[in-house]
Amino acid sequence: MTHIWVRAESRDHEERAGLTPAGAAELLAAGYAVTVEQSVQRAIPIEGYVAAGCAIAPEGAWITAPRDAIIFGLKELPEDGTPLPHRHIMFGHAYKGQAAGRALLDRFKAGGGALYDLEYLVDETGRRVAAFGYWAGYAGAAVSLLAWMAQKRGGICPSVDTYASAKAMRVALAAELSDLPNTLIIGALGRVGTGAADLFEALGLTVTKWDMAETASGGPFPEILAHDIFLNCILARDGTPVFVPTTAKTAVRRLSVIGDIACDPQSDFSPIKVYNRETTWANPALRVNENPPLDVTAIDNLPSLLPVESSEDFAGQLLDHLKTLDAIDQGVWGRARAVFDRATA
Repeated sequence: MTHIWVRAESRDHEERAGLTPAGAAELLAAGYAVTVEQSVQRAIPIEGYVAAGCAIAPEGAWITAPRDAIIFGLKELPEDGTPLPHRHIMFGHAYKGQAAGRALLDRFKAGGGALYDLEYLVDETGRRVAAFGYWAGYAGAAVSLLAWMAQKRGGICPSVDTYASAKAMRVALAAELSDLPNTLIIGALGRVGTGAADLFEALGLTVTKWDMAETASGGPFPEILAHDIFLNCILARDGTPVFVPTTAKTAVRRLSVIGDIACDPQSDFSPIKVYNRETTWANPALRVNENPPLDVTAIDNLPSLLPVESSEDFAGQLLDHLKTLDAIDQGVWGRARAVFDRATA
């Protein structure tokens, strides 16, 4: 019997879950064993998993889970250097030159486990089968707008926290918004860009939407500097053009806020060259130039600002694929394993 073990997230401000109680009930009905760890921060209460019939384990108990259990989480594991003997489903951020990613792969290699990276679960055409992208875009647009409004008041973006719903987020932003910035989104036709555009347009902002056709020239892209807010919704990969070079800090520009929603500043292929580290919920904006101000927002777990809606959406996309874990060497799981095997060969 295939055993799926849903671990608690150890990262601060990470309230999402990749499996809902309704999804867990479907897995149990299909013959899977499901264990769910208790969590002090998960937005979906443990009582729903209890009612579905899941086994319940203490927070962090996955390290002593049966060796054949498949550990399912979303964000990073504690960086304690210990070998990893289990198979893990998670966002590993390990294949684009990140230093922490190399350390994670070494832990798997030392323990004999394997990473099935959620970013690399793809169908036969190479398209991802499940993503938080829409809500990342929606929340990323919100944080960038908060940073722009804080600038207008002469400050920098204050700390952010979760919202009960997308509607609550829109209402809160509308209550603060007076001037309307003009905005440019690159990657506007994808999930992330669509979410960002939906939030901006719901608030009455002017949105310039670019995608592959508009960036095919490879740059430079002076149009970016002519907008108040620029959102990057393109994942960093080999061949991605540079959208914002280091010279943008001191260039003549209208641009004052960059929302790097794709948020991969430590990748060799990052298209935003004015910064090199993620921002946080406590300090959402990094000021990279003072006069005129230029702020970058780059929170790497944006969907957790809307934890319930984003969890339900992602879990719904992933559920049918979780139901194929009894054939983990095939289909989307086999393709993800092949990526891991190449990276650790």
